Amino acid sequence: MSTATLSTTPPTPPSKTSRHTGKLFALTGAVVGVIYGYDTGSISGALVFLSQDFHLTEAEKGLVNSILVGGSILGALIGGKLADALGRKAAMLIVAASYAVFVALSALAPNVVVLDAVRFLLGVAIGISIVAAPLYIAESTPARIRGASVAAYQVATVAGIVLTYFVNWGLSDGGHWRWMLGLSAIPAALVLIPLFRLPDTPRWYVLKGRTERAVEVMAMTDPDVDPRAEVAAVSAALAQESGGAGRTLLHKPYVRATLFVVGLGFFCQITGINAVTYYSPQIFEEMGFTGDGQNFLLPSFVQLASLAATVLAILIIDRLGRRAVLLSGIGTMVVMLAVLTVVFGRGELSGATIWVGFGAILLFTAAFNFGFGSLIWVYAGEAFPAQLRSTGASVMLTADLVANLLIAQFFPSLMAWAGAAWTFAGLGALALAALVFASVTAPETKGRHLEEIQGYWRNGGRWPTPAPQTAP
Repeated sequence: MSTATLSTTPPTPPSKTSRHTGKLFALTGAVVGVIYGYDTGSISGALVFLSQDFHLTEAEKGLVNSILVGGSILGALIGGKLADALGRKAAMLIVAASYAVFVALSALAPNVVVLDAVRFLLGVAIGISIVAAPLYIAESTPARIRGASVAAYQVATVAGIVLTYFVNWGLSDGGHWRWMLGLSAIPAALVLIPLFRLPDTPRWYVLKGRTERAVEVMAMTDPDVDPRAEVAAVSAALAQESGGAGRTLLHKPYVRATLFVVGLGFFCQITGINAVTYYSPQIFEEMGFTGDGQNFLLPSFVQLASLAATVLAILIIDRLGRRAVLLSGIGTMVVMLAVLTVVFGRGELSGATIWVGFGAILLFTAAFNFGFGSLIWVYAGEAFPAQLRSTGASVMLTADLVANLLIAQFFPSLMAWAGAAWTFAGLGALALAALVFASVTAPETKGRHLEEIQGYWRNGGRWPTPAPQTAP
């Protein structure tokens, strides 16, 4: 990292407009989150109609979804290096521009081969955004609103998925799958305007040795702090973060923490949440609901419940503790998957049984967002020291996306081959394994300093015993 001596000349006082720059960073990042959520969920409705137009097999349906996830894995692997090399702002510009171009091209695809190719490229952009957007927000917003700003990005992503289903419902009568896929190109193009006007983050300027520019931007984003002192603290933190090689994660004392975050990331997706996100109209049709209106409107209410569950988790996570929120969420998923197994096992569904199945889908999705969805990144950020934190988060994200790839590719084929009852029974067994895994490995970190949490992993997964106090 380059270094430079901070001048003693005070920066120009921020204007009234510049005092809102930190909030504009957060708002811009949240808009990108909505677009990401929309692009992730839009295929759920479009797939029903494009499958008919392109005469897709079950395996080809799975590929339309899984190829996007494959691109996301590549994007996540290069996202951190891209954000370091070109800048957080440049990475976000690439993401927004790629969203606009690739969703527009997917809407114009003449055949499934072109659609798959474009969706792979869109997946790369999504993978970069998963890394770059939270980084951009966290490094740019004032400390007093940083937690809420990053949480707002997560809520915005769920809100984007909610928006997807209402749009799909509105367009379902005419089977307008091209509009379903392409509409998000408009906000993606519009978000480029504030991105061009915003600076990069103070942390990136320090990383590149541009400390005076870092001081200017720090004064703009958080005028209530001493910008020079804050930039000096950033410089010290970056110096500590050097040397975070990936191989360190596989050696003591952090191998236990690595196994925990990789296992949590894998179980987060392999338990089937994106089966509901990607294939909910097909699931509701299998359940016995008829008509595109119901099969597109019902998922909208499912995602609204998920949005409420995400907000609730954010409000209570620091009161009830991490384990209580995580285990109650996974436990509810296990119960709801058992209910779905029984519902689908009855054969021909009718009457109240159909609505029991709908309620189980709604509670399963809400429980995921309450537990796994709200805590996955919390634990990733708390499990490692500063020099390993971004590497550990990347490893967990890779495990998460690999499991997502498996679900996206094989869920429709598994439903067709084994039937809905056995498919949801298998997901229930995986969710039960996730519950056992989390109950054994997840520490309660509420109210603990990061140094204490690192001591937990160094002590073999046990909280260190305080040294006895000796009488004077």
